[in-house]
Amino acid sequence: MRLYRVMKVTFLAELRKFTIKGLEEYKWKNGKPAYIVYQGKVYDFSQSSLWGGGEHMGIHQAGNDLTEELELAPHGKEVLERAKLIGMLV
Repeated sequence: MRLYRVMKVTFLAELRKFTIKGLEEYKWKNGKPAYIVYQGKVYDFSQSSLWGGGEHMGIHQAGNDLTEELELAPHGKEVLERAKLIGMLV
């Protein structure tokens, strides 16, 4: 169990740190990836066909904190397992 905890701490320490202002440039525009925030964690949805052009379902925009919006979505937070966790909001 100790080894697991050490590895997890190291992993979290290696995540990139983003501000909400800095995240705004990651909207899948101008060659940038599509990042979203959920509960303070930043996920890369660039590989998802459901986020074409940096939009999801014509409603949600990449480059934003979508915590409240995801709470109201018809799916749960399990969709985040399909994306890569790449950072933390600071």
